[in-house]
Amino acid sequence: MSIFGSLNINATALTAERARMDVISKNIANVNTTRTSSGTPYRRQVPLFKEIEGETFSSMLSKESGKLDGKGTNGGVKVSAVVEDKSPFKSVYNPGHPDADEEGFLMMPNIDSVTEMVDMISASRAYEANMTAINTSKSMAMKALEIGK
Repeated sequence: MSIFGSLNINATALTAERARMDVISKNIANVNTTRTSSGTPYRRQVPLFKEIEGETFSSMLSKESGKLDGKGTNGGVKVSAVVEDKSPFKSVYNPGHPDADEEGFLMMPNIDSVTEMVDMISASRAYEANMTAINTSKSMAMKALEIGK
């Protein structure tokens, strides 16, 4: 792995966590959306992360010995898809709402604000951890350059 390998891995994680925050923000913004273009309440969305295949010790050894052509990736993570949460909608008694059924029940999105806030804190902490790793890698590279003086 090159000197910039860890920086590339952490950069992919920053991008993935930012996308996760965007999805969480969209969920929070639509917590009271009772009608979408499809006529149903908003359905919570969840990002799925996938590992970007990285170089293993054996693949690096094979490449260095000339048995493997081409370069492998440096690893990392990416958002592979954003899927809808299939949990049931919440039913709330609100007979005065225009979207309520004939019995007065209103179907609300399957979003729990507390769950979304916990997910947001988790994404924020993961983002901070990756920034710390980037700063540490940068500091190590600078110290290595100072050794040569």
